Amino acid sequence: MDALRASYGGSSSDEEVDTVSPPSASTSAPQFLDETVTFLPLPPPPLSLLNFPNSTCVLDDLPIDQATRVRSFPHVQGNYALHVYIPVYVPTNARKEVALFMKKISSLVPALHLVDIDIPLDVLCKDDQKLEQAWAREFHISLSRTVPIRVHQIDSIVTMLRQKLQSPRRYWIDFSKWETFVNDDLSRTFLSMEIITGGLMEIRKQIQVVNEVYKLHNLPEFYKEARPHISVAWALGDVSQLSSQAVHNELKRSAVKEPFKRCIFTTKFNGIECKIGKKMYKICKFPDE
Repeated sequence: MDALRASYGGSSSDEEVDTVSPPSASTSAPQFLDETVTFLPLPPPPLSLLNFPNSTCVLDDLPIDQATRVRSFPHVQGNYALHVYIPVYVPTNARKEVALFMKKISSLVPALHLVDIDIPLDVLCKDDQKLEQAWAREFHISLSRTVPIRVHQIDSIVTMLRQKLQSPRRYWIDFSKWETFVNDDLSRTFLSMEIITGGLMEIRKQIQVVNEVYKLHNLPEFYKEARPHISVAWALGDVSQLSSQAVHNELKRSAVKEPFKRCIFTTKFNGIECKIGKKMYKICKFPDE
C-alpha cells in the first residue's frame, strides 16, 4: 500500500493548463515549477459524460455532489497536461456483474463516487439501468504520470512515443484483483481493478518505454514499482480501511457461489493514447484500425 500512496492526484478539469488526475498520476509538482501550490476548487464535469451515443438512458436528472476537486500542480500559463495511457472498456458481458458488485460495496462505503464524475454511487445505484450504463464509459491504465509540459515539447514527445511504441503486439489483459489506493496526501481514496497476471509484463515494458521519453524531456518518470490498474470509484479522505474491508467481505461471500472464478474480466490490448490538454493523440495503431 505504501508504494501506492502516490498513485493518485486530485481530479481536475481538462482545460489547457489543468490536469485530469488519472490512475497513477502524481500529486507532486515538477522541480521546474514554483513550490508554492494553491489548491483551487474546480467545478464538476458535465453529466453528459455519462450519456453515450445510441443510448436511451439519460442521466441528467441525477444530482451532482459538490465534492472538492483540486489541481495536482499549479496553474501556469502556457502549460498543457500530458498523460499517456491504455484505454479500457469493460466488456458488455461483464458490466452487469461489475455493477452488482459496486452496488453492494456502495451500500457499505456510502462516500464512493463514480471515477471522473461527481455522482455519488449510492445515488446511481438506485437505478440499475443507469448503474450498468455507467460501466460503458472509457477507463484507462496509466503508463505515465500526468505532468505539465510546454507547447514546444508537444511535437517531440508525440513523435518519440509513436516511434518507440509503433509496433506493439496485441495481448490479453486480465483484471484479477480489487484493490484500494490512496493518494500522496491521503486526501482521496480510489477503488480499483488491478492487473496481476495477464498483460502485466507487457504493460510494465510499455511504461519503461514511456519513461525513456519522459526522461529525455526532463519529466518525472513513473513509479518504480508500478502496479497497473484502472480505477472505477473514489472517495474523499483516507477510507482505505473501510473500503478494503468491504471488498474483502463481499469477495468472501462471492467465493461461495463462484469458487473458481479467475478474474473480474479480460479484455484485449487495443492501443495506446496520449492526451495533451484537450487533444488526444493515437500513439499506436493496428492494421485493422
